[in-house]
Amino acid sequence: MRTFLDEGGLDRLSELQDYHKKGELSLDDVELLASMPNPPSMRDGYAFKQHVEAARRNRGVPMIPEYYDFPIFYMTNHMAVTGPGDCKVRERHLEKLDFELEAAIVIGKECRNVSAKDADNYIFGYTIMNDWSARAMQMEEMKLNLGPAKGKDFNTSLGPWLVTREGLADKRIASEGKGERYDLTMTAVLNGKEISRGNMKDMTFTFAEIVERASYGCTLYPGDVIGSGTVGTGCFLELNGSKITDNQWLQVGDEITCSIEELGDLTNRIVKEEI
Repeated sequence: MRTFLDEGGLDRLSELQDYHKKGELSLDDVELLASMPNPPSMRDGYAFKQHVEAARRNRGVPMIPEYYDFPIFYMTNHMAVTGPGDCKVRERHLEKLDFELEAAIVIGKECRNVSAKDADNYIFGYTIMNDWSARAMQMEEMKLNLGPAKGKDFNTSLGPWLVTREGLADKRIASEGKGERYDLTMTAVLNGKEISRGNMKDMTFTFAEIVERASYGCTLYPGDVIGSGTVGTGCFLELNGSKITDNQWLQVGDEITCSIEELGDLTNRIVKEEI
């Protein structure tokens, strides 16, 4: 997929569609990898106001007014990407190990200084993102005001599909000058029990607005991944703080499925890494 995009894939969608029509592969014959393995770069946003408000309320601090000024994001480890399957963790990761239910886009064409009204034209497709978080480590390091690092860099899961804008046309909600939204239900299921539910249309900032911000004075390249940030109720940090769950975190052997309507089901199992 990376090679396909580097060679102008956004303008060659018909070739990809023709390939799939041949029916040469069955899912029974393949192992699904990440929808975009080892992207050139990976950013993660903070686009769902409900999640931000709840997280701040649970910490006893008011909603920060600057949140509405621009879509914020951080850079994460683009070389620690996995797809469906095992999520390997070490001992310290298991200290408050969390999932994060998110959507993500993959950039299809090189762009720089793009406006939000044009930014959707540079998006190749959409996928599910689970931004795993080791909360104990994350909270320690964020006291130093440089953002998350070791609490996040061990894994980010993407998949199972990468769906083009054309494939989501019937779910599209246009907004004047701010780009597209999509009416897509988002859920997370832990060991067969639903624990989270939201909708992609509730993003406070559109992906187009995030691309505008990310591309300001900076070149985005084919294959770059940008996450939405966590949907409301989409992680234990929020669920525990809101007393929906009681100090619950992921454990070895747990199976978590992050699902987005039309984008599939991203299922992962927590496995302790042996060294």
